[in-house]
Amino acid sequence: MRIFFSVGEPSGDIHGANLVRELRQSNRDVECVGYGGPKMRAAGCELHEDLTTYAVMWFARVLLNLHHFWRFYRSAEAYFRAQRPDAVVLIDYPGFNWWIARAAKRHDIPVFYYGVPQIWAWAPWRIKKMRRLVDHALCKLPFEASWYGERGCPATYVGHPFFDETNNHQLDREFVAQQAKQPNRLVTILPGSRTQEVTSNLRWFIKAAELVHQNCPNTRFAIASFNEKQAKLARQIVANRSLPVEIHIGKTPELIHLATCCMACSGSVSLELLHHHKPTVILYWVSGLAYFVQKRFRTVKYITLVNLLAADDLFPKHITPYDPNAPGADQIPFPEYVTCGDESKRIAGHITEWLTDREKLESRVTILKDLAEQHGRPGASTRAAEYILATLIGNKPTIAAPHFASGASSPRKRLPR
Repeated sequence: MRIFFSVGEPSGDIHGANLVRELRQSNRDVECVGYGGPKMRAAGCELHEDLTTYAVMWFARVLLNLHHFWRFYRSAEAYFRAQRPDAVVLIDYPGFNWWIARAAKRHDIPVFYYGVPQIWAWAPWRIKKMRRLVDHALCKLPFEASWYGERGCPATYVGHPFFDETNNHQLDREFVAQQAKQPNRLVTILPGSRTQEVTSNLRWFIKAAELVHQNCPNTRFAIASFNEKQAKLARQIVANRSLPVEIHIGKTPELIHLATCCMACSGSVSLELLHHHKPTVILYWVSGLAYFVQKRFRTVKYITLVNLLAADDLFPKHITPYDPNAPGADQIPFPEYVTCGDESKRIAGHITEWLTDREKLESRVTILKDLAEQHGRPGASTRAAEYILATLIGNKPTIAAPHFASGASSPRKRLPR
């Protein structure tokens, strides 16, 4: 049995690697091939191309790389025609993955979307495309399965695969011990996994950090960089500043674990912050044009995954920006700012409050602990693998409801190898 993957984001590479391992553990005859990243290759997937090096955002940047995506698409279509894999699994990356799904359907290959696009947030009209091109949607968030199902797209909630990674990750104990010896409290800065995000967000985080340091001089800072290129960019941004800040590559879980509180770019890292119960301010800085576009098309109250898990009303009639002074704002897990302006004072205000008011800090930690207990349990990769294999083999999948969900069915026996 051969399964073709198409994965283009660094976070998707992590989820894809875990899924590849589960598929191969459940059935030794499974062969995984296609597009992914280094973690998927290490898990045993035969990569035709490392697509994570092309993780770009916004229309102009996509245009600059369009010739690469066209080549990858043509190569995938030729592979489908010559080899006809048993299934195609897509993870995130909807722009390019729609092309791959279209090519797969042209050759009558079933398509599974693991970690479906968040079209409920930005583009609900694309459900028509989802119905046409995707056979099975494997959803990460509790409300997604019903949202897709109500619109005619077969969907199953398997849970968020990020919790598989956070629960399995082993911290670098030597690094943690070394950092823990330093006397001052740590604020960790997480500017994003894309270079574009680092460029947009880190300057504002550093400006906020300088304000925090003025109010709390016994505070140190650390930037968690995804790779050397981003670390170099971070060094340029913090050069000639008197801020006590270190830059580390590949130490994100450790720096989150060590922190008193954090500043972070919106993304799947918010789930890791939830896992560690770390009070965090979220920033997602965009251009004025991008801000206008998101304001025009956004349909959900929050953009941060953790806040979506906690929200009572996901799709309010009127969407207003997060206001820290609004009634109930102190119960929102992560204060979040989607902006094209300067919110460094507000970001610094939250961090300073948590560093100086122990009661406020512990109250926020309690909110996060309760939410993590409800949603933050592993098993998504196992459930997704079993669903895919059972569907391909011809058995009717019976997925046990993940995490806290009611009506859970009895767990199925592992498929024979």
